[in-house]
Amino acid sequence: MGQYFLRRLLLLLPTFLGITLVVFAITRFVPGGPVERMLMESQLQSSEFSQSSRGSQVLSAEQIDELKAFYGLDKPVFEAYWEWLGKLVRLDLGESTRYYLPVWELIQERLPISAFFGICTFLLSYLVSIPLGILKALKHNSRFDSISSMLIYAGYALPAYVVGIFLLTVFSFQLGWFPMGGFVGDDFYYLEGFWPKTFNLFHHALLPLIAYAIGDFAVLTMTMKNSLMENLSADYVRTAVAKGLPFHKAVTGHALRNSMIPIASHFGNVISVFFAGSFLIEVIFNIDGLGLLGYEAIVERDYPVVMGILAVTSLLMLVGNILSDICVAMVDPRVRFDG
Repeated sequence: MGQYFLRRLLLLLPTFLGITLVVFAITRFVPGGPVERMLMESQLQSSEFSQSSRGSQVLSAEQIDELKAFYGLDKPVFEAYWEWLGKLVRLDLGESTRYYLPVWELIQERLPISAFFGICTFLLSYLVSIPLGILKALKHNSRFDSISSMLIYAGYALPAYVVGIFLLTVFSFQLGWFPMGGFVGDDFYYLEGFWPKTFNLFHHALLPLIAYAIGDFAVLTMTMKNSLMENLSADYVRTAVAKGLPFHKAVTGHALRNSMIPIASHFGNVISVFFAGSFLIEVIFNIDGLGLLGYEAIVERDYPVVMGILAVTSLLMLVGNILSDICVAMVDPRVRFDG
């Protein structure tokens, strides 16, 4: 087992290099980089003062070359990528071309917001999905199972951003029960006491949390139900019941542990919940987290921010996959890595 995970750790480096290299190359070949954005802004500003300057060259060729050299866009892709890796090893993610601030500072500023939504979504999904999946398996083909399955399939079929738009339109715009967006209210920092601030926070965060969790909730619930039903029909459970073991003990002592194996494969993703920001959901609800930061970075061609978020999230996902294998090995005694 130790040798297996050692090989997996060694595979992290080439996988990480492959992911970052592909995205880095894409950022160099797509049109509309930071220099082009500055030229467009300069032309728009100059056109406000003189109609004759519209379409004229605002900056000279030498100035454009200096800007490309300043942003490191004058070098070949592999050379520039090698320099970016050298900075990454020194924990330097570069400087934003939009905010002119270190990328790591921007990530740290929005990290608590994404961590809050990520952890709450993780806990909400598992604490509700596992008991609900068990109950649906034990009451299979009942009215409760049928009604809950309809709601779960509807939640699975609808994208999270569609659910977010629906919740925002109905409960915020039409009914006015919840605010139109934001992580906290404007008066949050003026409130005194723990409970008023907590109520203000969750009053703003409830609708985004539902939109966040709806997809994982549906998948985990049906996975738990189907896995438990498969184990309940297995020979070892029927044999245990035939020998006199009470049915509830057969479920909790035998079938339930084996049914947790597919669920355990997702446990490793807990390491990535700190960067679980969703681009579209944070845009819809105007939540200033990592998802909105990444979305704005892509739109504004802020490539250092794009690469910084990609580097951190991809590394966490790779480590999370290894942790998922460890969780499966701990739950399933049949798993062996010496073959």
